[in-house]
Order: sequence, then C-alpha cells, then structure tokens
Amino acid sequence: MGTMDKMERSGGGNRLSVALELQADCYAGIWANYAQKQGVVETGDAEEALRAASAVGDDMIQRRTQGYVVPESFTHGSAQQRMQWFSRGMQTGDMRQCETIR
Repeated sequence: MGTMDKMERSGGGNRLSVALELQADCYAGIWANYAQKQGVVETGDAEEALRAASAVGDDMIQRRTQGYVVPESFTHGSAQQRMQWFSRGMQTGDMRQCETIR
C-alpha cells in the first residue's frame, strides 16, 4: 500500500504515527466487516471491539497512568478517534475509506 513510505517521506513524527495507527484501526474494522459477512462475528462483538479501541486510546492510557492527558505526545490516537476509524472500516468494508495519511 506504500503507507510506511509516505510516512517516512513526510518525516514521521507523532501526527503521522497517529495517522498510521488510525489507518490500522480502520483496516481492523474492514476485517470485522468481512468476518461479519462470513458469520464469524457474534452479537456484541462489534461493541466489544469499540470498547477495546476506546480503552487503548492515548488519552485513556495517559489518564490512567499519569492522571492527565498530553495530546501532543499521542502516538496512537484518542479513544474517540480510534473508535471512529474502526467504525468507518466496519461500516464501509472499503479500504479507500481508510486514507488517513495524505
């Protein structure tokens, strides 16, 4: 897909690290979309995936570990962003909808 090359050409940094991770969340949603069509996803699995995405948002982790949030230090995205991108992938099933790095 060339995503890592785009990131490296742009100089990396936290903003691009977050974009790359959110793209991965979107791709995970696409897999969930496919698995749902195959009958592999059970009732409640999508909600559990969203809860998991939220729990590993940088803001949630920072709040739990240090008691405050520093958005400039995010490397994976906020809870809201992670849920949004997973949902986008799951709802659309379309990789073209996962372009977070431009």
